[in-house]
Amino acid sequence: MGEEEKTNNNHNKLKAPKFNIYWIYGLIAIVFIVIQYFNVGQEPQVISWQRFEKEMLRAKEVNKIEVVNKNRAEIFIKTEFLDKEKFKEISTKGFGQLDNLGPHYYFDIGSIETFEKKLELAQADFAEDQVVSVTYVTRKDYFTEILGYLLPIIILVGIWIFIFRRMGSGGGGGAGNIFSIGKSKAKVFDKEDALIKTNFKDVAGLYEAKVEIMEIVDFLKNPKKYTQLGGKIPKGALLVGPPGTGKTLLAKAVAGEANVPFFSMSGSDFVEMFVGVGASRVRDLFSQAKAKAPCIIFIDEIDAIGRARGKNPNMGANDERENTLNQLLTEMDGFDTDAGVIILAATNRADILDRALLRAGRFDRQIHVELPDLNERKEIFMVHLKNVKIEPNLDVDFLAKQTPGFSGADIANVCNEAALIGARKDKTMVEKQDFLDAVDRIIGGLEKKNKIITVEEKRTIAYHEAGHATVGWLLEHAHPLVKVTIVPRGSALGAAWYLPEERQITTKEQIFDEMSATLGGRVAEELSFGKISTGAINDLERVTKQAYAMVAYFGMSEKIGHLSFYDSSGSSEFAFSKPYSDKTAELIDDEARKVIEKAYEHARKVLSENFEGFKQLAEILLEREVIFSEDVEKIFGKKARKDRYEIYNDENPKVVAVDELITDQKPEISEESKLN
Repeated sequence: MGEEEKTNNNHNKLKAPKFNIYWIYGLIAIVFIVIQYFNVGQEPQVISWQRFEKEMLRAKEVNKIEVVNKNRAEIFIKTEFLDKEKFKEISTKGFGQLDNLGPHYYFDIGSIETFEKKLELAQADFAEDQVVSVTYVTRKDYFTEILGYLLPIIILVGIWIFIFRRMGSGGGGGAGNIFSIGKSKAKVFDKEDALIKTNFKDVAGLYEAKVEIMEIVDFLKNPKKYTQLGGKIPKGALLVGPPGTGKTLLAKAVAGEANVPFFSMSGSDFVEMFVGVGASRVRDLFSQAKAKAPCIIFIDEIDAIGRARGKNPNMGANDERENTLNQLLTEMDGFDTDAGVIILAATNRADILDRALLRAGRFDRQIHVELPDLNERKEIFMVHLKNVKIEPNLDVDFLAKQTPGFSGADIANVCNEAALIGARKDKTMVEKQDFLDAVDRIIGGLEKKNKIITVEEKRTIAYHEAGHATVGWLLEHAHPLVKVTIVPRGSALGAAWYLPEERQITTKEQIFDEMSATLGGRVAEELSFGKISTGAINDLERVTKQAYAMVAYFGMSEKIGHLSFYDSSGSSEFAFSKPYSDKTAELIDDEARKVIEKAYEHARKVLSENFEGFKQLAEILLEREVIFSEDVEKIFGKKARKDRYEIYNDENPKVVAVDELITDQKPEISEESKLN
């Protein structure tokens, strides 16, 4: 028992509250409240003039009257009469006993002249020695006067402190104040923190990125292995890739694998309305990192402060973003090479970053985090399906094939959307069709079956989409069709789903076939009804961009030649002129128009030669509202082979052999849009 009591005593000592200055403020406030409301001591009781005159003055029980500040008359009762029953009400006033000295009662007076006249009339029949004396007293309430001076100042100071505390904490709650506004706002995750227990096993795919970044992790674990041979740690690694590919997740995995402190901060956290705050936060961040080395600093969306200087001139003003970038450049090139501080940064806009930030000695490595391929998508599906109740025989390989061009975030959204669709249908588990519906929902939008469409409009949409499907199926380089629908979805009145092959480069012939398939809808309207509609606006927009890209970017025009006016660095963002002459601009316009016209005529030829099959397909679509690739195959046979292709040159067509190549992009939708 003795040991237990000793332990309890020690426990109580450990839990003893610490002194806080606010306790004194609270004690002072309590004292003021007690003085104000409870009045420790005697407090006179208010009465009326009539009661004073009848019950006290005429009974000759008043000792004296004091007029205070010319507006209040205080009555003092003779001590020998205080024991009377009528004065019992004042004997219990306050916490203590009755103060015999008084004052005991008071009443307010309008003016001294009126009060004196009334008092004189009330004592007109009194003997000279019975007349109550009146004295005039001036009292000052120092507490009220001081409070009147100090209260406005206290309120202003309180508002000032409140505003600057809010500004110092970034507009949110917290303990920030004006003196800590220049401190780093980075979140620090130590080794024991559960949030950095992520490792490379939790990150599906990204094989190449993991290989590149593993060396950094190995250095943090075994720095002597490299330094003893004279090697230097890479100071920074820049994760570059499209949104949703897992750049931030990969950085967390690095921290978890290395088992070191992890400083996480967004690029926008450095920028503040005050001049110099960004640079101050950079200094403080690196100061904290050096104290906890070896560690990792992760700056997400670094393009917020790393944009190339001079891109957005501020006409002589002090650009806070440039000051912050300059300080970051200095810190990255200033700390010791063996300090064990590694900087990871992520961005999807590496082309606009400052060159000084990307030079050797700062961000030594650029790790490209690309969209996942087929096998990686399967792994990502397996990760996100762990928490989803799926049917036992669900084919994950099929789901991976149905989502080319999807990022990790997109796949996570597909799994979540499929679960919501299954729950909406009151299912006990998520089925294959739910995933297909989720993919359609994400790509094309929500179905709008109650949208009002006339019979003529519906027929036009059906023939338009059947034109896309027919031309795309019969051209050997066009993407394979998945399904066609004339049910309005999102902003589109109809849609055709295509499943692109996974390829990294695209030939001129492949682009030409894709353009022809895209124009198949407009051609189908012209051949079937002899008129065209505004429904092809989306098709024309896509075809126009592809044609100009072929001519001006990819060097696929014989008249323009092997020239490209595409600027991947973005350095001509604020250029005052085009990188080509007006004559070349006219030539580009003319060549782009020719490419589109050739694709249009090619689509017209394909549809004219297969008009009966096209018409049959359109009527089936009009009846069912949705058709699949199996329905198209029954009419036209299997998809055209990709070993031979008829190329339309400027003069004479010729037949050449074409190798099968790979692309990687999301399923495309040919939209029958309505121009509002």
